[in-house]
Amino acid sequence: MFKTISENVTAEIVEKKSKFIANTFYVESTEEAENIIKEIKKKYFDARHNCFAYSIFTKEGIVNRFSDDGEPSGTAGAPMLNILTSQNLSNILVIVTRYFGGILLGTGGLVRAYTGAVIETLDNSLEVYKDLGLEVELEVTYSDFEKAKYYLKQNNIKIVHLNYSENISIFIEITNQKLETLKENEVNLNFNIVKQKIIKEKYIEI
Repeated sequence: MFKTISENVTAEIVEKKSKFIANTFYVESTEEAENIIKEIKKKYFDARHNCFAYSIFTKEGIVNRFSDDGEPSGTAGAPMLNILTSQNLSNILVIVTRYFGGILLGTGGLVRAYTGAVIETLDNSLEVYKDLGLEVELEVTYSDFEKAKYYLKQNNIKIVHLNYSENISIFIEITNQKLETLKENEVNLNFNIVKQKIIKEKYIEI
């Protein structure tokens, strides 16, 4: 289980006429993070610097990376990453774009500006906890649908979407533990599961 942000957020600060734009993203892989970095560099192609830091939870452990993108070493990427790790945030990418205002900030000024931009965007973010779970399809009859919905609500199991056909397919996000409990208690449920199918593994909100 890890702490992350629920949605992408943008914030902006100005320090001695230099503009710092922080874009924070929820990401699930290093590949996704690197692709977003490329897109942000294209979007802000006329900026002096696009510094980044990310921390990503994987089965092999936490992957941390950062870049000063031309700023003096240790003044941007590393301090930005330190903010993420000090708040125990994972699966998060932050990119701070700097438009130079003509006034040199010095080493201390740069660190304050880059970390300040990150803190500003995190202050505007909603933190959530996620864990590796499953997306599962439960097929029930129309007569059992409301009973199934009630069970899922009572057990804090999120319905992702519904598919209406001969029966109703309920696509849910569920932890492995709750799925085992559902299987163990299936004979005692007041509704019948016609079919149960695991769609994929995915990170789900706890």
